[in-house]
Amino acid sequence: MPHATTFSGDHALKLDKQLCFALYSASLAMTKLYKPLLKPLGLTYPQYLVMLVLWEKDDCMVSELGERLFLDSGTLTPLLKRMEASGWLQRQRDAADERRVRIALTPAGLALRQDVAHIPACLLQKTPCTLTELQALTQQLQQLRDHLGAHVSPAST
Repeated sequence: MPHATTFSGDHALKLDKQLCFALYSASLAMTKLYKPLLKPLGLTYPQYLVMLVLWEKDDCMVSELGERLFLDSGTLTPLLKRMEASGWLQRQRDAADERRVRIALTPAGLALRQDVAHIPACLLQKTPCTLTELQALTQQLQQLRDHLGAHVSPAST
């Protein structure tokens, strides 16, 4: 794949020329859009992401959840404990291997899915993009994430 060789010097060090800053600031803006939609339900944005994974695949290992969300157990465990206290999920040691913890939705966690069903449409209305444009952008970002992830050593995470 060819790389541009003209992106150097002072121009390359401008904040608004940084892909990392565009991604970071867009992520902050997106999270701010979610906050008022999730707050009435008692959900934070990271909790919403956990629920999205569990609605796709209930009764999974914490390690699977962490891989899917790109979170380590040190970040995920306190989050899951708060969600368990809210009654949305249960954590249980795996019978086959006590070191592993299973996560399963409770009836309240399953019911919460209906309460958030309107959120994707609300977010779509707040963007200047069509659904097709957002789907293409999502795919591009996933490809970028996967490509960048292939260049990250385990020691740097």
